[in-house]
Amino acid sequence: MSQAENGREMGTRFLAEIREQPAALRRLLEHDAEIAGVASVVRERDLRLVRFVGHGSSDNAASFGVYAFGLLPRWTAMRDSITLTVHYGTPLDMSGSTVIGLSQSGRTPDVVEYLRGARATGAFTIAVTNDVTSDLARAADAVIPLAAEPEIAVAATKTYVNTLAALALLAGHVAGRGAEVADGVREVADLAESALPGLERATAPLALPFSYTGRMFVIGRGVEFATAREIALKLLETCRIAAEPLTATDLAHGPVAALDPLFPVWAIASNDGTLAPVQEAAARVRDMGATLLASGTAADRIDGAAYRVPVPAPRLALLSPLLSVVPGQLFAWALARARGLDADAPHGLAKVTLAR
Repeated sequence: MSQAENGREMGTRFLAEIREQPAALRRLLEHDAEIAGVASVVRERDLRLVRFVGHGSSDNAASFGVYAFGLLPRWTAMRDSITLTVHYGTPLDMSGSTVIGLSQSGRTPDVVEYLRGARATGAFTIAVTNDVTSDLARAADAVIPLAAEPEIAVAATKTYVNTLAALALLAGHVAGRGAEVADGVREVADLAESALPGLERATAPLALPFSYTGRMFVIGRGVEFATAREIALKLLETCRIAAEPLTATDLAHGPVAALDPLFPVWAIASNDGTLAPVQEAAARVRDMGATLLASGTAADRIDGAAYRVPVPAPRLALLSPLLSVVPGQLFAWALARARGLDADAPHGLAKVTLAR
C-alpha cells in the first residue's frame, strides 16, 4: 500500500464518529426520563453545591457544566480538585453537595476513588458515563448513561457532545425547564445533521494553510470556554499542535505578547453577553499581526478574521457549544490527515473510553 493510500485510510473512525453525533444525541434523549428522575432527587434534597470531576474531554465538559447549572437553576457549580481529597487525603464534609463524576469509560481510577470518598462523606453522587456497568457507575448513587455507543477513535467526539447535552438536561430538569432543554437538544441534533456536510467542506481547505502550524491559542468565553478547551485538546492529540486554550480576557494578560504572524489564534464567538470580550481579543490578535480564525454562532461578527467557519444558532443559546465544537473536530481530522498523522490512534495515546 502506498503512503498516499494509507493516508486516505487514517482517521476514518474519527471522522465517522464526528458524523455520528446527531444520532448519539437522539439516543441520549431516549434516557431523558432517567435524567429527570436523578434531577428530582437533587432538587428535593436541595443539593445546591455542584462539584464536577473528570479528566481531558470530561474536564472540558465540566467547564460547560458550571455554566449550565449557573444559568438554569442558578446554583453554584465548580470543577473540583481530585488531588485535594484523593492524593492529599484532605477530609472534606460533602454533605449538601451534588458530586458528578465524568468519565466516558467509567474506569478513570482517581475519579472513581473521588466519587467513593464523596459518597462516604455525605454527597449525592452521580456517574455520567458511557458504560453503565463500569466502576464509576457502581460507585455512584445514580447513573446517567451517555448512550453514545462504542467510541473507537482515541480522541473523544460524540461522547464529549453527549456529556454536554447530559449536563444541560440534568441542569434543565433541576430548574424545572427539562422539556425546554430536551427540545433544544433535539433541535441541535437536527441542526448538526444538516450542517455537517457544509462544515466538512468549509474546514477541509484549512488544512493546507495551517499544515506547518506548531502552536496556537484557542480563545472563548463563558459557555464557549469549554469549546476552546476541547478544540485545543483535539489539536494537541491528533495534530501535535501546542494548542493552548484561553479565555478571551486572559489573552490580554501576558499571552498576547507571544503572538506573531506565525502564531495563529482560533476565536469562538457566540451571540450572547460574551461577544464583546471576544471581539476585543480578536482586535488585539489583529494588532499583533497574527492569523485569526473565527468560528461559532457569531463568527461573522469577528472583524478581520482570515478564515470563518460559522455554525447555526440554536434557539437555546446555552446549547451553542454542542455545535461550535464541530468545526474544531473536523479541522483536527483534516489537519492530521494533511500531516500524515492518524487521528484514530495518536502516537503515545491509548483508548480508555470504550463502552458497552
